[in-house]
Amino acid sequence: MENREAIGSWLSGPRAAAQEMGTDFGYPGERLGLPKSGTGSLAPMGRRFAAVFIDWALALVISFGLLAGRNVHATNDWALPVFLVMSVVLVGTVGCTMGKRLLGLRVVSVDGLGRLPLWRTLVRTVLLGLAIPALIWDRDNRGLHDRLSGAVQVRI
Repeated sequence: MENREAIGSWLSGPRAAAQEMGTDFGYPGERLGLPKSGTGSLAPMGRRFAAVFIDWALALVISFGLLAGRNVHATNDWALPVFLVMSVVLVGTVGCTMGKRLLGLRVVSVDGLGRLPLWRTLVRTVLLGLAIPALIWDRDNRGLHDRLSGAVQVRI
């Protein structure tokens, strides 16, 4: 007969198994010097996904408007470039896109927790456009695109 604890630890992953053995990983963002909750704490995953959804919808509306409704399929082709330009311009200047602002989030530099420099915003946006880096997270729930650009998304 199989040992339920062994199966449970295998299904839960190595982090859960290590925590059961007494390892303390702290809270997400602690290693970065962020508070556990409130302003300046790590942005929750749900809000981050919702912000990307809002930004993508806005990019679709803008691309539809640019094409004046001529070709719906072309609208989908233009949505990604509009999304990426919107991300570079807004994150590079004010630190957040429209979706992030609506949900109370901001992208900041990890080292000084100030605005992300433009060149790092470009790196982050290119990696975000590739999608795969955004789907790989570290233990602080930062996507690879944020980690490689030295950025973190926080609550405002």
